Amino acid sequence: MAKIKHIALFKFKEGTTDKQVQQTLDELMELSENVPGIEDYVAGVNNSPEGLNKGYTHGFVMTFTDAAARDAYLPHPEHERVKTAVLPLIEDVVIFDFEV
Repeated sequence: MAKIKHIALFKFKEGTTDKQVQQTLDELMELSENVPGIEDYVAGVNNSPEGLNKGYTHGFVMTFTDAAARDAYLPHPEHERVKTAVLPLIEDVVIFDFEV
């Protein structure tokens, strides 16, 4: 069965503090540890020298055991809690999933 890579790229709103950004990444780390089916989570700041990030400064990748685990994560109460906390800070987000 194929694993799912779940990628999110964030463009934070003007005025979002470094502390708020770090809290966002911490919330996502906690989420990844509390939702079944997430095998791996990594996050970081864009450091590409190509200049093609279009204002997206931070991103994360979660690896799900399979599509069913990803599908269960989407409406999961912990995911909804984190979205409620984080989305007010986000100007734009890109979500992209693929099988590996």
